[in-house]
Amino acid sequence: MTTKTLRIAFLTSTLLAGMAHAEDVTLTIESWRNDDLVIWQDQIIPAFEAANPGIKVVFSPSAPAEYNAVLNSKLDAGSAGDLITCRPFDASLDLYSKGQLADLTSLAAMANFSPVAKSAWQTDDGAATFCVPMASVIHGFIYNKDAFDALGIAVPTTEAEFFAALDKIKADGTYIPMAMGTNDQWEAATMGYNNIGPNYWKGEEGRLALIKGEQKLTDPQWVAPYATLAKWKDYLGDGYEAQTYPDSQNLFTLGRAAIYPAGSWEISGFNTQATFKMGAFPPPVQAAGDTCYISDHTDIGLGMNAKTANPEAAKAFLEWVGSAEFATLYANALPGFFSLNSSPVEMTDPLAQEFVSWRAKCQSTIRSTYQILSRGTPNLETETWNGSVAAIKGTEAPEAIGARLQAGLASWYAPQK
Repeated sequence: MTTKTLRIAFLTSTLLAGMAHAEDVTLTIESWRNDDLVIWQDQIIPAFEAANPGIKVVFSPSAPAEYNAVLNSKLDAGSAGDLITCRPFDASLDLYSKGQLADLTSLAAMANFSPVAKSAWQTDDGAATFCVPMASVIHGFIYNKDAFDALGIAVPTTEAEFFAALDKIKADGTYIPMAMGTNDQWEAATMGYNNIGPNYWKGEEGRLALIKGEQKLTDPQWVAPYATLAKWKDYLGDGYEAQTYPDSQNLFTLGRAAIYPAGSWEISGFNTQATFKMGAFPPPVQAAGDTCYISDHTDIGLGMNAKTANPEAAKAFLEWVGSAEFATLYANALPGFFSLNSSPVEMTDPLAQEFVSWRAKCQSTIRSTYQILSRGTPNLETETWNGSVAAIKGTEAPEAIGARLQAGLASWYAPQK
């Protein structure tokens, strides 16, 4: 047992000592992950309660689309649960700024997380952290192994190899080379621009420089990914313009497409639906030997209601959420939602293990638009959606997209003026 683990165990036992002779404390968790209810009830909560007699935990989710409104209403009325599942960035920062989420900077378990992991649940200056990071999602490409084997295609590592593979799949004609549409727009940015882009702007180096105003969206490293996306059009299949996100999922899992630009959240569903062997590869680098970067995007955390009647018990639970034990339990119960804990987690799902293995060889970053840069109008996130679609369709030149988005950002964001 490490010194850090001993410290957390001692702190937890100290917190619970004062409750030893009291009635059980019941903690309620607010969340939008209603699909996780059984996992919390059958795996996560029993593990905590077995080690922490005196604390009972109830997982009480809302429908995802209603969560923000329901949570805000409960917090305003003083009826919210003790523990608050945190969306990344501004939605949770707003709750902290209003005094509704407690400052958790002093939790011992916070030492288990990197600055990138904590960035989604911190004040802009990084001085206060108000949610314990739970999981991220990683971007890359999922592929049909059977298709690759049949066509004699090796997993691509460079962009040249990637497009050569697409050309070979297209020439054979058995499979649509790549399953992605532009109908819903967000996929083009999330699984397109912010998937391949970090290899161009060097991950956190470029993202933070954009926030500081030291780089602009008209710089080559921010424009070039749009030029690469423009080359995707020839490989997306007929009618990609009207193809929805579920359409793309179905094309891949039915075995009709060979490659799927992906977020790791697809793993559980694809495992259930696909009848062929799958693999995954990270965004190909521009040239052999280049440092690789992955979008390892902070997705979900857990905070404490500042007005909870049970702060000691809530902190004990949060210390556990920050532990290696929770990291292993959660990540394997939900393959594709990866622990942000610094302790390595061995995944039992092979596809999930492939995704998470990239952390050992690539630099992690988060989506470029999510921190600070989408607070104004025009919103840079939605502008990146339509810019990515325009690039793929060829309706706007990459340089024009960069100039348009830069002008929009500079119109309201002082460091970019």
